[in-house]
Amino acid sequence: MSLDATLEQILERYDQVQADMAGADVAPDDYVRLSKEFSELGPVVEAIKTLKAARQEAADLESLMGDAATDDEMKAMASEELSALKERVPELERQVKVLLLPKDEADDRNVIVEVRAGTGGEEAALFAGDLFRMYQRYAELKRWKVEILEASDSDLGGYREVVAAITGPGAYARLKFESGVHRVQRVPETETSGRIHTSAATVAVLPEAEDVDVEIDEKDLRIDVFRSSGAGGQHVNTTDSAVRITHLPSNIVVAVQDERSQHKNKAKAMKILRARLFEAERERQITERAAERKGQVGSGDRSERIRTYNFPQGRVTDHRINLTLYKLDKMMLGEALDEVVDALTAEDQAARLAALDAGA
Repeated sequence: MSLDATLEQILERYDQVQADMAGADVAPDDYVRLSKEFSELGPVVEAIKTLKAARQEAADLESLMGDAATDDEMKAMASEELSALKERVPELERQVKVLLLPKDEADDRNVIVEVRAGTGGEEAALFAGDLFRMYQRYAELKRWKVEILEASDSDLGGYREVVAAITGPGAYARLKFESGVHRVQRVPETETSGRIHTSAATVAVLPEAEDVDVEIDEKDLRIDVFRSSGAGGQHVNTTDSAVRITHLPSNIVVAVQDERSQHKNKAKAMKILRARLFEAERERQITERAAERKGQVGSGDRSERIRTYNFPQGRVTDHRINLTLYKLDKMMLGEALDEVVDALTAEDQAARLAALDAGA
């Protein structure tokens, strides 16, 4: 189907939904469903109408220029306006196509963010802590809520591992490209000779699963309880409050000891387990569409080195799109992260548009 035919179908559907919502006998559940569809179609319809108006204006100008009764001065003005429109129309078409791209159903979900120290010992743990705090500050700027689900502190105040839930509109859409290996180059706090070291941390961003997404059979779980260790005072060491859940079919293991309550630890562990199982299923489906996946930015492959943070030079480089910003201080405060996310999102859209045009 041609683009124009698709756009006409969308306009017709928009009018139909609007009419159905205004019907006297529309059921409450249907009204909710129709309202959602109407809201989602709104930006697309607005973009289509803008495109159609620009095309019509271009056609009118061409007609004016072809009219023998039009004087030379008017033709010159029309020619100038037409030239500007011919540059604008392709961009309007691109904007419409972007709005028509299939949405990632997980984009509006909350996320589970897992940051783990990689190679580099204590310095890697310190960097993992810096990365996690970057995401915390970014979440604050977005007015999202951050809840630490599980954390393993290092001796110098970093994290060997930290898992957190980030709750807010569009959290997955903004953070999904963060999955992968993050590399840091700097002089560690533990280094006395001033030598620059390279270490790494891995980040995994998982869309939070809802109960309806993942069906977990209790028979598939092995739940072990044990005494907590580490920070938290004497109490955590005197009761079997820590919980380890093993999902036997997938062999995914989640252990949580952050809370004093065994019940709360179990709830947190199940939240993480659901997210991991949901992401595993999404990965399986995406792998089946391998050709499509290869064309996408930020596959989420955790073995992929995605970004380097070079402290001596004050720069951060995203290797997937060859983007370098000399704003490392603002990056670590979460303030410059949007620049990278926007560039990654634009690259992803361009790749998907190219794939769409190639298949047209």
